[in-house]
Amino acid sequence: MDTTTSLDGLVCVDCAATHDPATAPRRCPDCEGVLRASYDHATVDVTRESLADERFDGIARFADLLPFPGDALATLDEGTTPLVAAPEFADELGVGAVYLKDEGANPTGTTADRGTALAVTAARDHGAEEVALPTTGDAGQSAAAYAARTGLDSEAFVPTRSTFVAKAMTNVHGGDMSVVEGRYPDAVDAFESAMADDDDADWHSLAPFDTPYRHEGAKTLLFEVVEQLDWAVPDAVVHPTGHGLGVVGSHLAAEQLQAAGLVEESPALHVGQPEHCAPVVAADDEGADDTELWERPDTLIGSLEVPDPAGGALALDAVRDTGGWAVGASDDDALEAAVQLNEEGIEVSATGGVGAAAAQELADGGHLGGDDVVVLVNPVAGSKENDVLRSHLMRKGV
Repeated sequence: MDTTTSLDGLVCVDCAATHDPATAPRRCPDCEGVLRASYDHATVDVTRESLADERFDGIARFADLLPFPGDALATLDEGTTPLVAAPEFADELGVGAVYLKDEGANPTGTTADRGTALAVTAARDHGAEEVALPTTGDAGQSAAAYAARTGLDSEAFVPTRSTFVAKAMTNVHGGDMSVVEGRYPDAVDAFESAMADDDDADWHSLAPFDTPYRHEGAKTLLFEVVEQLDWAVPDAVVHPTGHGLGVVGSHLAAEQLQAAGLVEESPALHVGQPEHCAPVVAADDEGADDTELWERPDTLIGSLEVPDPAGGALALDAVRDTGGWAVGASDDDALEAAVQLNEEGIEVSATGGVGAAAAQELADGGHLGGDDVVVLVNPVAGSKENDVLRSHLMRKGV
């Protein structure tokens, strides 16, 4: 069983140099810029029908639009997650329809599985023996699972505040883990120090935007959304945002779907961040080209407490190119929005609540129309952040 892809190289977003995927597994060899995949859609006849390839499950169905053939992926059948209508929340926002893209249904309960599948595939193909990354938690669990699937070792550097579930399951999948005292930047420092001290060349970084394949995998979310809406492009997609992998992936997806002639337009891509750790929001408000370090991050939504996002500039491009907005939400509003959606029967995490609260801000600001179809991304299973949601209810006396 085999498929072909239309990949024709990796292009640096900074210097525009093109590199062979076989020799450039990480950043640009010339300037250390972020790489993104380039495709020649004339080489493969991609149609809506061809993407419904019953030989494959999950994101492998989109192999014509990905860097690897469907039968070459290190897959756990990630993707094909539910798109669930939320009519009560739509009424509250005053829009035509709201759908939740529930990424908690992925194999390890996180949207990170999409990118990890591709990134671990690349690591394996480049002869790596170990993958490593800094993470707020969930991506470490994902990396451990996919490394186990391919016979690789993995190591995650996580801050002490990472959830118990993510830390426990990283070990259960056989991954090594360094729990670093402090917050996410401390985990990044520990990761970079360990990698600098490693004399071997058999490890492969899965840090956000340190490999072109995590954002490549992230784009499959929008592929699925459009397919699930019977190839109608939603008016808006709201991404809870840390490093920016999700919104950047959706931007890549929208561009690629249009280049392949599968759709004619892009949704407005919106960023939602906790207001006390919102570097993308601040940069957008200031009209800056890139984010600046958020000096005092302080949010209960630990998965999004990323004060120096690796994809900040690209996230800003995604928002601005598509007519979107970057919006901050208070922790209380995010948790209340998550609870409200749960009370509608949809299991939404605290992280997903940030996107829902951002959508409320967008609606209040007149940025969503009465007939709009709005997609909210729930990046993490609600059960992985149950302690935060339950604490919120207890503070309310429930």
